[in-house]
Amino acid sequence: MFERIGNSWALVKASAAVLRSDKELVIYPIISAIALLMVSAAFFLPLNSIGFFDGAQDPGVFEIGVVFAFYLVQYFVMIFANSALVGAALIRLRGGDPTVGDGFGIAKSHLGSILGYAAIAATVGMILKFLSQAGQSEGKGNPLALIGVLASSLVGMAWSLATFLAVPVLVTEDLGPMEAIKRSSQLLRKTWGEQIVGGLSIGLVFGLLAIFAIILGALAFVFVADTMPAAAVAIVVLLVLVFLTLALISSTLSGIYSAAVYNYAVSGGSGEFFREDLIKSAFRSKGRI
Repeated sequence: MFERIGNSWALVKASAAVLRSDKELVIYPIISAIALLMVSAAFFLPLNSIGFFDGAQDPGVFEIGVVFAFYLVQYFVMIFANSALVGAALIRLRGGDPTVGDGFGIAKSHLGSILGYAAIAATVGMILKFLSQAGQSEGKGNPLALIGVLASSLVGMAWSLATFLAVPVLVTEDLGPMEAIKRSSQLLRKTWGEQIVGGLSIGLVFGLLAIFAIILGALAFVFVADTMPAAAVAIVVLLVLVFLTLALISSTLSGIYSAAVYNYAVSGGSGEFFREDLIKSAFRSKGRI
């Protein structure tokens, strides 16, 4: 078990090496973040008018339509940017030298599949939201509330695992969204241990870094808040910038990691950034797919 965790962490570090060799890859999450802010701003008034932020219950057809449109646009932006990132990362992993335009070109060439996948993801996202809200509406201590929360968590986890490699499949195998999800699940069964632990490793590392930054920032803020208000404001701004930077790097590494997992799962090639012995020991095939 510990060997598998160690191999997975080594794969995460190799993904970071890919980013160091091609720093332009971080541009895709930056553009995605800016676009998502614009989408949120555009939908703020419609969502607020239907009680979306207040957790309003028993939505009608109009309310469901507005929420679905919001989720659809959000997921489309995220999946499009992630497709560009994964496409560019795969070029790098296979010995090429991608430009930012190459990544976006790959994403644009699969626009229909990305839109279809976004529609499926938006539907799942709405189901998870309604399950969560249904549980919350029952109140704490109510068994139905616990069932709603557990159902939302289990469905969300199953969806995340089943679609871990859906984006790499979409941008390389010319499949539709449903076929890409099925293909992702097949590859998941082949290399599930490394995917789960690797993803957790990225989240864990950056989560710990964020906690460390909060502790340091809080101590510094308390120390200067009364005597140097300007310095206190600067600390808050710096913390925000640190969080944004950590989020962007974490998102970029996650995209690179999924590309690396997919690349080996389908070709058996380790590439220049991954030791062949590491890859062979980390991925234990359960048979041809």
